[in-house]
Amino acid sequence: MAAFLDEWETRGASAWYDVWWGRLAELRRRYGALIGASADEIALHASVSTATAVLAGMLDYSRRPKVVTTDLDFPTVVHQWLAKRPQGVEVEVVRSPDGVTVPPDLLASAVDERTALVATSHVFFTTGAIQDLRAVADAAHAHGALCFIDAYQGVGQVPVDVRSSGVDFLCSGGLKWLLGGPGITFLYARRDLIADFTPTVTGWFAHARQFEFDPAALVWHDDARRFEQGTPALAAVHAQLGGLDVIEEIGVPAIRAATSQLTEDLVTRARARGFRPRVARTDSERSAIVMLPSADPHADVAALAARRIIADARPGHVRLSPYFYNVVEDHVAALEILRPARQ
Repeated sequence: MAAFLDEWETRGASAWYDVWWGRLAELRRRYGALIGASADEIALHASVSTATAVLAGMLDYSRRPKVVTTDLDFPTVVHQWLAKRPQGVEVEVVRSPDGVTVPPDLLASAVDERTALVATSHVFFTTGAIQDLRAVADAAHAHGALCFIDAYQGVGQVPVDVRSSGVDFLCSGGLKWLLGGPGITFLYARRDLIADFTPTVTGWFAHARQFEFDPAALVWHDDARRFEQGTPALAAVHAQLGGLDVIEEIGVPAIRAATSQLTEDLVTRARARGFRPRVARTDSERSAIVMLPSADPHADVAALAARRIIADARPGHVRLSPYFYNVVEDHVAALEILRPARQ
C-alpha cells in the first residue's frame, strides 16, 4: 500500500503504463493459482454484487427460467435473481432441514430440466458449514444446468480446486480470508464456457481493444476479462497483492490445519461453558466460522470490542472467526465476556 501511494505521488497516472497494468495481470494470475485455475479464467471485480450482476445478466432464461439456491446463502447471491422475477425468472430456495447445512440430495432434488443455474455457497456465512462442491456441480450438471459458487467465506481458509470440483463459475475476494480488504473480488469462469456467454452488463475493461476508444464497436476479450466492468480500484488491488503474499507464504493447506485446530478448541470450550454452537456436526464439515447463540448479539459484540476482541453480530448469534494468527487464549478471553443465551 505504501509503495502504491508513493508511486501515485511521484508518478501519477504514468504509473499505469509500466507498473499498475502489470499488477492487474499479476493479480489475475495469483487469484487463479489459489483456486487451481489459470489467469485467463479470472475476471476482476469490485464486489461479488457486480460479478453476479454480470453472470445473472448473461444467462438465457427462455427455456430454463429457474435458479436454485438455499436459505443459508448470503443475500447477494439470492437477490440478483429475485430482482429478475419480473422478467420471468423463478427462484427456488431450498430450505435447510436443520438450520446448519443443506444435504446434497435435497439440493439435487430441486434441480430439473427447467433449471438454468444452481447458485450457492462453498461455506455458508450463516453457520460456517462447508458444502461439497463436487456434489453441487454434479447436481446441476445432471440436468444440464450450470453452477455458481459464492466462495467468499471459503477461499483462503479452505482449499479450493475448481478443476476437481467441476464448478462452472466461482466468486471470492479480499474482504474475508484473503487479507485484502474491501473493493476487490474475482469471478472465475470455466475456460470452455467463456466464449458461449455474452454479457449484457459490462464496462470498458471487457473490450478487447479498449484503448481504441471507439464508442461504435464492442469487441469482447476472448478470455474471462470479457466479464469485467470498469477500472479496478488500484489501492484495493495492491492491498490484495500484499494479502496474497502472506497467504501464499503459509499455504492454504497449512492455514486449514491451523484453523481447524482453533475451531475445534473454540467449539469445545464454548460447549463446556453452556453454549450450543450453531456449527456442522463433524470437524471436516466445519470452517473457522463459529456461531454462538446470543440474546443480544450487538451488545455482546460491543462488549467484546471494548476488550479489543473483534467479532460480528448476526441474527440471534455472535460470530467468532479464528484465523491462523489467533491463539487459544483468545478463545478464553472471548468466552469470559460472553454468556450463553437461554436456549
